[in-house]
Amino acid sequence: MKLVSWNVNGLRAVMDKGFKEVFADFAADIFCLQEIKLSAGQLDWEPEGYHSYWNYAEKKGYSGTAIFSKQEPLEVTYGIGIDEHDHEGRVITLEFEKYFMVVVYTPNSQNELKRLDYRMKWEDDFRDYLVELKKAKSVIVCGDMNVAHNEIDLKNPKSNRRNAGFTDEERAKFTELLESGFIDTFRYFYPDMTDIYSWWSYRFKAREKNAGWRIDYFLASEDLKDRLEDAKIHTEVYGSDHCPVELDVRL
Repeated sequence: MKLVSWNVNGLRAVMDKGFKEVFADFAADIFCLQEIKLSAGQLDWEPEGYHSYWNYAEKKGYSGTAIFSKQEPLEVTYGIGIDEHDHEGRVITLEFEKYFMVVVYTPNSQNELKRLDYRMKWEDDFRDYLVELKKAKSVIVCGDMNVAHNEIDLKNPKSNRRNAGFTDEERAKFTELLESGFIDTFRYFYPDMTDIYSWWSYRFKAREKNAGWRIDYFLASEDLKDRLEDAKIHTEVYGSDHCPVELDVRL
């Protein structure tokens, strides 16, 4: 199966930049989006051959996630069941016979780390949510997780040490998540690959210089290790400040 995830930074905006063609060219079995920045009824698009699921933030023009799946799931869940976290459209879970597919748009800790304390609470609650799912069946989680885990995962680690997305606290929480039974699939296949990123600032010609961060992930529960086939970061795809990431897996 081909699974794709993309933070589109505004789905209506990327529609004008070839999104439908990119979507069609991937022909993914499941295509996940983050930061759709939509309210219900703002976009009339239902891709043919897919079941579509949307989780809109209550705040207009903010956050939001979507999943498009060729196979109809057994059940769909929006959010993680904790009111504090479930107003920003950040999580959708599809349950299939053998696995859960989870899309997430992790909260950003923001300038001056003003949301870092909330982010820490989110990390613990989201990890608990995934671990609970994993007790029932395999789990795949994808999305913009707003953290570059290790120095290899961003261009300028020293100058970004205390910036949102590369704090010791955020990185430690990501380590905890992996240690709770998940695989960072890209690093599983390419543990030492450098200069491969999934997000670039719109400022300072960052993408042109490849001064980026790898903050978009596919994680898989460890029981799927022998079923993983490849993980890819599609730096050739434009339209957003992020590029799509992919997981190929036998399910």
